[in-house]
Amino acid sequence: QVQLVESGGGLVQPGGSLRLSCTASGIIFWLYDMSWYRQAPGKERELVATVTRGGTINYADSVKGRFAVSRDNGGDSVYLQMNSLKPEDTAVYYCNAKTLVEEYWGQGTQATVSS
Repeated sequence: QVQLVESGGGLVQPGGSLRLSCTASGIIFWLYDMSWYRQAPGKERELVATVTRGGTINYADSVKGRFAVSRDNGGDSVYLQMNSLKPEDTAVYYCNAKTLVEEYWGQGTQATVSS
């Protein structure tokens, strides 16, 4: 059974930081491109950051310079370090694992940026 379990969300003030974690089980982790998506209330889910199986990293323009994605293949985990957070970063953040033939999602973790 495949599971992606996110953690690390919470409430933080503008300008603060959060570190999200996603640990996978039931997959051969290093074969998968790993991504973070987010969905704010009333909006569509959007891609935030990707780290491919080969280590290539891409970010949405809205988070470049503030967020950093990394992966630990030995620990079957992917991380999202979020700095200089803004109220518009408030969303449920989802972990995604993808190959050419299959795709899995985590249950999401809420990050709220508010004073």
